[in-house]
Amino acid sequence: MNSEDAIDLEAVETLSERERAAVETQLRRLADDELVIAERYTDWQVRSPTLESDIALANIAQDELGHARLWYELLKRFGYDETDLIWERDPADFRHSTLAELPFEEGDWADAIVRSTLYDVAEDIRLHALEGSSAPAIRDRVGKVLDEEDYHLDHADSWLERLAADEAGRSRLQAALDRLYPHALTLFEPAGDVEEDIDELGVRTATLSEMREEWLTRVGGTLEGLGLDVPDADVPESAGRDGDHTDHWHALHDEMTETYDHLERDYASTIMS
Repeated sequence: MNSEDAIDLEAVETLSERERAAVETQLRRLADDELVIAERYTDWQVRSPTLESDIALANIAQDELGHARLWYELLKRFGYDETDLIWERDPADFRHSTLAELPFEEGDWADAIVRSTLYDVAEDIRLHALEGSSAPAIRDRVGKVLDEEDYHLDHADSWLERLAADEAGRSRLQAALDRLYPHALTLFEPAGDVEEDIDELGVRTATLSEMREEWLTRVGGTLEGLGLDVPDADVPESAGRDGDHTDHWHALHDEMTETYDHLERDYASTIMS
């Protein structure tokens, strides 16, 4: 990549409206997905099947929150603060996939593992598509996130094999897959016409369609290899990327911002810079 082609987030005031919209859209997709799926993972705290799995999922949730913060920190360069980006943001302005917001089937660990598999494979693919981003500030953060995502993938794979080892486990995995798979497709839904600019400006090096095809191949091979049937599903009406979410999102958003609202805050407190 030529230096003159780089999108410099150290000097956002020099960006064109087209460049700014493309970068913001990509960053919001990344950050919102990570924030919301981390919040949903906390539902499993002290409810996981073993102490080890409880700690593992807590660590994964913490990782995802850290990744969300990396992307939100870049968005702050456009003049936003944490209050704008999270705590006082209208729920309809979030652009996460609906896969992240769905509640878990009560008590079914298979749901958590299938969700992690579908999400983390997609995350791995899109991170690799950002390694050559025209925005150095984005690509410089990819390596750190990928290192932690490898652990997430390994955790999901090991539990998939464990649960698929008998007929009862496979039945639970299949039920979770049937429920979650359509919403996983929303991970590759466009956020309007700006997607063409994201590709043309080199913010990422693979289109949503190309990433979706790779995801279908990888996920399909893994699941079918375990004796599961990949559903022939369509993207649900509420896809998330355009701000149209399921009814579950509003309840989760209220839960996520409850303490901030209860304390009547109008700014985001920090312990340290």
